[in-house]
Amino acid sequence: MARIVMLIHEEGGVYGASFPDFPGATTVAGDLDTLYTKAAEMLAFHVEGMVEDGDEIPVPRTLQELREDPVFREDAEGAIIGLVEVELPGKAVRVNISIEESILRRIDRAAETAGETRSGFLVAAAKARLAQTSGVSR
Repeated sequence: MARIVMLIHEEGGVYGASFPDFPGATTVAGDLDTLYTKAAEMLAFHVEGMVEDGDEIPVPRTLQELREDPVFREDAEGAIIGLVEVELPGKAVRVNISIEESILRRIDRAAETAGETRSGFLVAAAKARLAQTSGVSR
């Protein structure tokens, strides 16, 4: 879990959030509680899209590092500074699992049909199951 710095601006009773380390990732809400929830979900979705597009995921800076950035200081003027926790992707690791042979053959055929690798197919299936069990769709 990574703690990501968020800038919150309010205008006319509407709160907007942006992320200095993730340009283009923004959301709005009518109250701060909703904003924090929406911001965490939106940023996770944004990062997932970056991964799918093959974009490099930036290393989030600490608040102290950001405060040393003149662009951040200017953007943060008059803003509330918040933190959201988001699961950022890590490096791929090799795992060893046991699986029944006929299931493995079916997985391999399905992966080939989809134009995916076995690993990619299994990861996509795991993500779908995790989203289903958590009630979050991505």
